[in-house]
Amino acid sequence: MPIASISIIRHRSITATTASLFSFNNNNKNDLLWRFSTLRCFSISAKQQQNPNNVSKKPQPNKNLLRAKHTFKDYSSLAPILSPQDAPPLSQSQAVGTVAAAQANFMRVVVPEDSGTGVELLCVVKAVLKKIKRRVLVGDKVLVGSIDWVDRRGMIENVFQRSSQILDPPMANVDHFLVLFSLDQPRLEPFSLTRFLVEAESTGIPVTLALNKAELVDEETLVGWRTRLRSWGYEPLFCSVDSKSGLDTLALILRNQTTVIVGPSGVGKSSLINALRSNHGAYDAAGGDNWFDPIMGSKWLEEQRVGEVSTRSGRGKHTTRHVSLLPLSGGGYLADTPGFNQPSLMKVTKQSLAQTFPEIRNMLIRNEPVKCSFNDCLHLGEPGCIVKSNWERYPYYFQLLDEIRIREEFQLRTFGTKREGDVRFKVGNMGVKQAEPRLEPKKHRRISRKSINQSILDDLDELDDDDNLDMENDPILRAMRENQ
Repeated sequence: MPIASISIIRHRSITATTASLFSFNNNNKNDLLWRFSTLRCFSISAKQQQNPNNVSKKPQPNKNLLRAKHTFKDYSSLAPILSPQDAPPLSQSQAVGTVAAAQANFMRVVVPEDSGTGVELLCVVKAVLKKIKRRVLVGDKVLVGSIDWVDRRGMIENVFQRSSQILDPPMANVDHFLVLFSLDQPRLEPFSLTRFLVEAESTGIPVTLALNKAELVDEETLVGWRTRLRSWGYEPLFCSVDSKSGLDTLALILRNQTTVIVGPSGVGKSSLINALRSNHGAYDAAGGDNWFDPIMGSKWLEEQRVGEVSTRSGRGKHTTRHVSLLPLSGGGYLADTPGFNQPSLMKVTKQSLAQTFPEIRNMLIRNEPVKCSFNDCLHLGEPGCIVKSNWERYPYYFQLLDEIRIREEFQLRTFGTKREGDVRFKVGNMGVKQAEPRLEPKKHRRISRKSINQSILDDLDELDDDDNLDMENDPILRAMRENQ
């Protein structure tokens, strides 16, 4: 073949040229270099004649794989993130619903039907959601799959994006906060009320303060608390479940909203919910479609359990033990939550604490455009601080700030500032990224005997020279060294 002969001539010419470069004079060297370049150009032109279009022999990648590589960044195999406006294609065994309650490892999900009614499903959470730390909360809009419509069971496969999220209690997609305290039995404590208000203000969700059991105190006490709370920056709403006073105003505020009610045990949260839901079949004229109500026979239409206040401690007993989302007769939903006396304040930092006090916010607004001299001012009497200490809750602010500072220092020493994500990506064929959950390290792994022996030796090496230990002739240490 001509191509093979050309390659042989090129090979021989290069060999002869390289062998004789060191024996010829300069003129002969130039002549040989000219011959080498000529043959080189001729061989390249011969190759181009063989492949005139200069097409690579490497097989072209599949267009489907390239399309998958492009779209894989947006749609991961590990439960792709869904926006509230997404309408994913559903099979006969899939549906979209709302988590109404969570207890242990089970979720009660209410799925709407075309007829305007709802179906209640008992669901578990898909294992991959647990591995990637995507927690399912009450109030979440979820995608349910593997539905058994006869036994009414299913599996939560994905969670839609949330408009809001709170920690105490754990809930999602909340529109309104109702902080409920009682004026008596149990008695209203200002510092405890401050902690609940700070926790509610830190979420950025609108807050309403209601004081229950108004029938147990006189008018003078009501006027005193109203004046006091107004100085805090709140307009309290006094109500009474027994006398039904203030319930109509409260129902008007809660209409067409998802409200979470928080407060200590014994203040009457469950009793208030029962009073607001007393008329289950009636709909307000302005109320929207509520597909929780037609679920006849469901536990969500039953009244909430009510407990008595302890006569020994004067505090409420823990009657409600889990979070549940309940429909209101006038439209909207109300979440009944377990009572707790100490909110965690985990989302509150040293810098954000001041914004949870309306008194500080009002002082900063009144003094505009003048601001504090330091951008990171904590309003503790720093030079140039415009926030004074002549307000009632300043000692509470100082106490909470000290508590948060201790917590942040402990977290910094224990966990540090770096935290890895719960999902990692592996690059496969054709550069396609594949997501997989990041497993936790084996923190409780048993320590090997070699490590234990080495730690003992290290501790013994740190002993003072005054200790009368024969390190060389000790039989136990010698055996430990031999085992290594």
